[in-house]
Amino acid sequence: MPSFLTESKPQCWRAIAMFEDGREALLFLGMSSQKIREGYSAAYFDVLEEDERAMIKSISLQRWNGAADAGKWSQTTTLNIPTPAKKLVRMIA
Repeated sequence: MPSFLTESKPQCWRAIAMFEDGREALLFLGMSSQKIREGYSAAYFDVLEEDERAMIKSISLQRWNGAADAGKWSQTTTLNIPTPAKKLVRMIA
């Protein structure tokens, strides 16, 4: 039986929010670390509720290593936890 890929290249990078209690939440999925860095901050505020954001201890940038059906996610670095723009404006004023 032939297999069909739904995309030309699998999504190889992701940003994962790590909660204090050990839970994880997918924030953003993309084809490059640059795309993740550009989009994870907006996704942080779109995907998570305010009370959930208060429980985030870190955000992991991960890359898929291996074949699409036989691999694993590996952490490459820790991303900064985004802050709302409103708070930054208040701090400057």
